[in-house]
Amino acid sequence: MKITIQDLTKTFPARHKGDKEVTAVNMMNIDIPSGKLVGLLGPSGCGKSTTLFMLSGLESPTSGHILFDEEDVTELAPEKRGIGLVFQNYALYPHMTVEQNIMFPLVNMRIPKPEAKERALDAARLVQIEELLNRKPSELSGGQQQRVAIARALVKMPNVLLLDEPLSNLDARLRLQTREEIKRIQRETGITTVFVTHDQEEAMSICDIMVVMKLGIVQQIGEPQAIYDDPENLFVANFLGTPPINIFKGQIKNGGVFIGDEEIMKTKHEDQEVYVGIRPEGFIYSPSGVLSLDVDHIEVMGRDKSVVSISKYSTKPTVRSIIDADVKLEDAPVLKFNLKKNKVFLFNAETEERIR
Repeated sequence: MKITIQDLTKTFPARHKGDKEVTAVNMMNIDIPSGKLVGLLGPSGCGKSTTLFMLSGLESPTSGHILFDEEDVTELAPEKRGIGLVFQNYALYPHMTVEQNIMFPLVNMRIPKPEAKERALDAARLVQIEELLNRKPSELSGGQQQRVAIARALVKMPNVLLLDEPLSNLDARLRLQTREEIKRIQRETGITTVFVTHDQEEAMSICDIMVVMKLGIVQQIGEPQAIYDDPENLFVANFLGTPPINIFKGQIKNGGVFIGDEEIMKTKHEDQEVYVGIRPEGFIYSPSGVLSLDVDHIEVMGRDKSVVSISKYSTKPTVRSIIDADVKLEDAPVLKFNLKKNKVFLFNAETEERIR
């Protein structure tokens, strides 16, 4: 099922006298190919859950259109859209068994009980919880409850699966395990899936396509690695990456990019104030390097060393450089680095847009 979002906007009226109305989603345009897993990513309040609720029909757009394949479903009731929806709180019925929870949508659809039981078992097998069918939700772990919620969404054989922060209530280990399961399930079923998260690592690991949002506006759409390697603006560059990108105040003058008094690279751009973004893996240690950093401490992390430094030109308290563990570093208060050009990004200091 292909999803087309055209000029989609959602504005909420002011809650109190004197308040302004809030535009949660502003003129969104996205084409989601059939069978893909798409992540809506951004900080709290960026409009990603509102978008999901509009796709589901639980929220009505102020303007714009939503198409499933060629059908305009903008005004269609949720139950008529052929969607499966999974919330972050699972919303399981505590008095029902796992099997009854999974069967519940089919019972509402008046599917004969033998067929409903068979489809519930198939869905349980898909999410690998078939041995839990007779248990109550209170007897399950968080990860198991999440699988029940996914099975309940899948049992209807939806055209579109919508997941709203489905892993946020799980611990770190279960989050990792469950996101791998979601990817496996999506690949096996081929269902077009939209996944909402604020966790960029989660989105990058699970999604075919990522939509990065800020204050209701789409900042960039693309494959996760492509967005990481080629951010459109400072917000996107800052939001993606663990550890995060290092940002320096710099300037372009006389054909060079400077951080302080040090020229780190040549450029053909006109003189201007800039932000210089350098990914942690973009540093190459060299005693004759172009950029000097005051070393605070060094962390050895097995295959890598993380050099934590301080620069008065950095917009953050510390600068983090990831260096191969085999590289021998001087025992000195100041270390010098060359830079990988494909890991250095320039942004206009006023607009924060990428300078290409």
